[in-house]
Amino acid sequence: MKKVFLLAAAAAMALAGPAVAQDKKQLVIVVKGLDNAFFESINQGCQKWNGENADSEYSCFYTGPASTSDEAGEAQIVADMLALPSTAAIAISPSNAPLIAQTIRNANPSIPVMTLDADLTKEDAGLRKTYLGTDNYTMGYRLGEYFKQQKPDGGNVCTIQGNAAADNILQRAQGFRDAVSGQKGLAALAGEGGFTEVAGCPVFTNDDGVRGVQAMTDILAANPDLAGFGIMGGWPLFMAPQPYRDFARPLADRLASGDFAIVAADTIGEEVAIAKEGLVTALVGQRPFEMGYLAPKVMIDLIQGNAVDDPVFTGLDECTKDTADTCIQK
Repeated sequence: MKKVFLLAAAAAMALAGPAVAQDKKQLVIVVKGLDNAFFESINQGCQKWNGENADSEYSCFYTGPASTSDEAGEAQIVADMLALPSTAAIAISPSNAPLIAQTIRNANPSIPVMTLDADLTKEDAGLRKTYLGTDNYTMGYRLGEYFKQQKPDGGNVCTIQGNAAADNILQRAQGFRDAVSGQKGLAALAGEGGFTEVAGCPVFTNDDGVRGVQAMTDILAANPDLAGFGIMGGWPLFMAPQPYRDFARPLADRLASGDFAIVAADTIGEEVAIAKEGLVTALVGQRPFEMGYLAPKVMIDLIQGNAVDDPVFTGLDECTKDTADTCIQK
C-alpha cells in the first residue's frame, strides 16, 4: 500500500508541470484537503513564490488529500513526502494533530518540519521547528468580542467547529469562550458572563459547509431562544453560500437590531459579500495567501540554520456590514 502512495505522490509531482521540476529540492506544503477554498489560497501563495523564484534550487510543492475529512489520507501523504529524497523541508496543516504528531515520530525525519495554518498540540510542539499562520486564540477572542458586543446581556449560544482534533479550531473556540465569559480556560459555557452553550454544541462538522448550515438549522429549531452562533471556521459561508443565505435571510432583521448574533471566521469566497448583505454580524479573517507565500522562505531559513521565530504570525482582517468594502488587506 505504501508503495502505491509513493507512486501516486511521484505521479502528482510529474503532473504538476514545470513548477515542480524533478531536479529541484521540494519545499512541501501538505494541507488538510484540496476541496477547501481556504487551502487553495495557500496554494496560490506557494505558486507565486515559485514564479518569483524560478532560478532557485528549491520549488514549492502543494499537496493534500482530496477531502478535508480524510485525516488518515493526510497522515499517509505526510509519511510519503517525508520518505521522498527530494523533500528538503515540509510544512503541514494538521487536520488531526495527534495523528500527524505520531506520523512525524514514526518517520523520525532529518529534514526541517514546520506547521502551517494549524499547529500541533503544546505537548507535541517539539516535533516541529515553528508554526506559521494565524494567532488562532486571538482570532477566536475577537469573534467572542464581536458576539458580546452584539449580545452584552448574554444568552444561549452554539459554536460550529470543524474537526474535533484540529488544534487551531480548538484554540479559536477557547478564545471565543474566554471573551464572552470574562474567564479563562472554560471547557464549556454554563452561565459564565450570562452565556450558556446549548445541548448538542459544539457541533463538529469536519469542515463541511452544508453540514454546518444543516446543524445551525437544527440547533435553532430546537432552541428558539438561541442568542446566536459562533462559527470557528467559515465553511458554512464560503463552502455553502446559498444554503447559508437561505438560513440567514429570515434572521436579517434580528441581526440588524442586535437581537441575534452570528460571528464567523475567515473572509474567503463570498463571505465578505454575505457580510455586506447584513447576514453575518462580523467576520474575523485569516491571510492564507500570505501563509503559502511565506512558507517557502521560512523552510529555506530552517534548512540553512537561520534563526526563525516560533511562532510566525500572519495578520487578521475584520469585516462587518459597514466595513465590507475596505476590510481586506490589499
